[in-house]
Amino acid sequence: MKSASFIFDRRLYELLQEEGHTQFTTRDLRDAYAKRLERMTFRLGDVRRYVYEQIRRMLRAGWLVPDEERRSRGQVYHLQPFPEHLLLELVDGGFENSLKTVREPEQEPSAPKLGSVPPNPASDAEQHLETLLKEIRLDFLSAMGEAERFKQLLDEMPHLRDKVEDEYLEARDRSSRLLGHLRAVEKTLKTLASAR
Repeated sequence: MKSASFIFDRRLYELLQEEGHTQFTTRDLRDAYAKRLERMTFRLGDVRRYVYEQIRRMLRAGWLVPDEERRSRGQVYHLQPFPEHLLLELVDGGFENSLKTVREPEQEPSAPKLGSVPPNPASDAEQHLETLLKEIRLDFLSAMGEAERFKQLLDEMPHLRDKVEDEYLEARDRSSRLLGHLRAVEKTLKTLASAR
């Protein structure tokens, strides 16, 4: 039987072969991967999405397993030996190609301009803040939903209070902190907009 190909980013593969990358969180891997994108303009949010998608593929293939301790944020993953039933096929420019597929409709087929246009720090900051705002809003809604569900469970099954109350309080605290982050980013965006 012919092995199925598993197409994977060469840059990410080389990173995973380095010492200290047999276990990691999404953030660890994202930051390490971002450092490898030398001389490239990118948004950290795009890198996070790309790395997260690769982690999901690795989990499905059985190349990666989540830590026994499950966490809603900062989940630790453990690298496993590459699955024998798959044939690893390394490709260059995986991240860049993922951006092209996402942004193709709004791009013109012109050659990439390397340093020909001076970067606009204000619009870069605004773009970064917009991405950050979306990410924080998603995290906030998720934490709020988690806190709401714990509250409902505690109301419906008071006998679980001893086991679940800490989780509930943690989710509630997290949603409060994220609300603070959300407001800070929104205020910063408003300040930038009014300074124009």
